[in-house]
Amino acid sequence: MARFGDALATGTDLVSAAERAALQALRPLDGAADLVCFFVSGSDPEEVTLAGERVMALAGDATTLGCSGTGVIGGGRGVEAQGAVSVWAARLPQVTLTPFRLEAIPEGDHLAVVGMHEPDPDDRAALLLANPYEFPTQSFVERSTEVLGGLPLVGGLADGLRGRESVRLFADGETADAGAVGLLLGGEGIAGTVVSQGCRPIGPPMVVTASEGNTILQLAGAPAYERLEGLVNALPPEEQQLAAAGLHIGVAMDEYADRHERGDFLVRAVVGADPEGGTLTIGDVVAVGQTVRFQVRDQDSAGADLLERLRAFADESGGRTAAALLFSCNGRGAGMFASADHDVRSVRRILGADAVAGFFAAGEIGPVAGRNHVHGFTACVLAFEG
Repeated sequence: MARFGDALATGTDLVSAAERAALQALRPLDGAADLVCFFVSGSDPEEVTLAGERVMALAGDATTLGCSGTGVIGGGRGVEAQGAVSVWAARLPQVTLTPFRLEAIPEGDHLAVVGMHEPDPDDRAALLLANPYEFPTQSFVERSTEVLGGLPLVGGLADGLRGRESVRLFADGETADAGAVGLLLGGEGIAGTVVSQGCRPIGPPMVVTASEGNTILQLAGAPAYERLEGLVNALPPEEQQLAAAGLHIGVAMDEYADRHERGDFLVRAVVGADPEGGTLTIGDVVAVGQTVRFQVRDQDSAGADLLERLRAFADESGGRTAAALLFSCNGRGAGMFASADHDVRSVRRILGADAVAGFFAAGEIGPVAGRNHVHGFTACVLAFEG
């Protein structure tokens, strides 16, 4: 009997679409799923709520987890900015599922996150879907590596076609518009994770020789802006255009590596440059002594990086992947590639996984070099064995 099913349905009647997608995803399992994950895109938040509730009602005794998004992925395709429901169902007899719901509560001058379960020694991964408008996702994810004992955390930041007011989270029959929901997954059957940041490096690696917080003052003993200016001026015209359109910087995850190539960096945006002060501001804190390398991203580099990461994972896992959950940035899809189907088709083809579903997220969660991070313009995959 099949262990996985997925489906995607579109239409102005979201409840009807939810019912069609749920029944189709559950059909290969004879309705006996252990886990049902689903994702809803729609213009009316109340219809999104009703659609999510319909999927949960049809899931029977299965553990359910889902959220709203500006687009969804399933059935071998991606759909953006229209009414659609994606449902992924799995029979996981050797996997333990421990749901959790997180809330952020004021505690002095900061927010404290409550509701997280202590991982079991058999846990292999965790899923997280969060409301990015009011839950401190960045700080929670950055601390999660220690809190979860090194457990990989994969997921995405929910959104909606009306922004803040339209975010919905679903878990085990309940709907929420705040906080975060998730699952600890343990036992056998979790194949692993894939994170594709979609950038390629330009110029040489350089050591940060002076910094303040997320501002780089010096690179390799010279003003950071001066180093960047010299690098960009030496690039071919087409790469200068890429750098002008959106420059990124990679922070090396292993300072002891002999070489730092693509995939060895945590990629962050360059969010500011001060020619007079000679400084660069990036989207993360960087310390003196860290190695960085400038990066660019385009359709070709993003597509090539995803294929490279997937092929490496397929080789390491021995081709045992049967299904996957995919969290792809809402800046990818048709905005980056020729089609919104690009990422899901790549995952299905390279991993040989028939059941792949997820959504276009407002931020993606996944591990790089053993630490969990929130990303942008990234594709994050949680793979399951057959």
